[in-house]
Amino acid sequence: MKLLKQHAAVKSIGGIVLLLLVFFATVSLIGYNSFTEALLSQYSEGAFLTAETAARRLDADRMEEYAQSGGTTPEYLEAWNEMDELCNSTGATFIYVIQPDRSDYAHITFLFSTIDHDSRYTKYDFGYVRDTTNDEYRQKYRALYELEADRELLIRDRGYIETDPHITAMIGLKGADGQVKAILCVQRQMDVLATARKKYLSKIVLALIILVLLVILGQSAFLHRTLLQPLKQISDEAKRFSKENVKAEKKLQDTIRNRDEIGHLAASIDKMEDRIQNYIESITQITAEKERINTELALATRIQADMLPHVFPPFPDRNEFDLYASMDPAREVGGDFYDYFLVDDDHLCMVMADVSGKGVPAALFMMASMILLRNNAMLGKSPAEILTDVNAAVCANNREEMFVTVWLGILEISTGRLTASNAGHEYPVLMRAGGEFELYKDRHGFVIGGMEGIRYKQYELQINPGDRLFLYTDGVPEATDADKELFGTERMIQALNEHKDRRPEEVLNGVRRAVDGFVKEEEQFDDLTMLCLAYRGSADDICLKDE
Repeated sequence: MKLLKQHAAVKSIGGIVLLLLVFFATVSLIGYNSFTEALLSQYSEGAFLTAETAARRLDADRMEEYAQSGGTTPEYLEAWNEMDELCNSTGATFIYVIQPDRSDYAHITFLFSTIDHDSRYTKYDFGYVRDTTNDEYRQKYRALYELEADRELLIRDRGYIETDPHITAMIGLKGADGQVKAILCVQRQMDVLATARKKYLSKIVLALIILVLLVILGQSAFLHRTLLQPLKQISDEAKRFSKENVKAEKKLQDTIRNRDEIGHLAASIDKMEDRIQNYIESITQITAEKERINTELALATRIQADMLPHVFPPFPDRNEFDLYASMDPAREVGGDFYDYFLVDDDHLCMVMADVSGKGVPAALFMMASMILLRNNAMLGKSPAEILTDVNAAVCANNREEMFVTVWLGILEISTGRLTASNAGHEYPVLMRAGGEFELYKDRHGFVIGGMEGIRYKQYELQINPGDRLFLYTDGVPEATDADKELFGTERMIQALNEHKDRRPEEVLNGVRRAVDGFVKEEEQFDDLTMLCLAYRGSADDICLKDE
């Protein structure tokens, strides 16, 4: 349970860090927008100040005279020189005066056009006519001429534009009669603004990357210290012992002082080494082959029995479900196994597996597979990820080329959602509330240990209150009578339906009686392993039913 608490603590820390990152990103975005708005406001006010200064140097009532001047009269040239001087002394990129075609504002004629001498752009010639840039420009020209606005501002820094990002401040040049005679525009490039924004954004991104890296390093260090390093020590010791068959000078319990499931696993490995070492020492003293075999099988039977959950009911304080499982080996030890355990308070993991072969080799392979499956599941992985990682671990050191078929499902107890993955195992059998048991033909993946690089897939089932799930190994349908006839899937489902309303333990006993009645005195050829789950619903559902 302490490992589960540590896992929950890691998830909680991750949630807090995520909230901090979201808060940091939000504050940075607000700061970025405020910074941009402040700079834009400064740019626009400067542009309007330049525009108003230029307007004071022009006589609006002389616009028609300027328009007829051809751009060569002394009066026109004097006015143009003043604007050119103003443009090059105020930091403006362009200062120009235009007269739109007032019929539809679709064309503009340039009367004055000056440009910053240090810029890479060229000015428009006197009398140059061009199309209005777009509808936004037309609307602003119209608003100024129809006296709906005294000044207008255009900001062009997104999307496709012909020039660099810039702002354009516009004011109407009014004559003595109060009517607008022309529009004076001041354009300023926003390269300083763009550079400032890029620097600001770069700093924010750098700070965010550093924060994320610190979080990742911190959590990685925590996981390495509390989970990965102890698991690696256990794995290394298991590999060493499998090669040398000699107990370690220093026990894992003395190195790994965790008081959680990892500590219990280390203690189990120490006990297993002790038992196997004692077994080796005992059989060396036995001269008779029969006694040696009997001792070996007796020890393997005890180890295997200790590995499988055998206390029922398994979770007396959980009323949301009832569960029962059994394993009857064909020999003293078998290759079949089942497992079930709580990953956390709301997730129940169930495993049904069948190892290739029989006897002690299958039992040893079964124990290793069971430990790998349970350890990967306790890390919070999905069924597909568990089978994928276990397959990789088995294939990495599988010189005997053994394999195991596995059905693994994780039930979300509060909702009844079952997520499962099948590695070449028998189809599960499902009974809906009020219905009968039927095969659920799920999609099979390849067996565990059969091929490297396999990536398994998973599927979901909704288990409702009153539904039941039956898992088994091929020893049930393949039980054989004296005439070499198989018990078969149909007889198995018939036996299940004859006891469908009974408790899971009685359901399994009923199937076992049906198998025994079919094979009679014939020797059991394969292990008989079964598991039945009866889902009653969430704790809230049960409370409502009780009320």
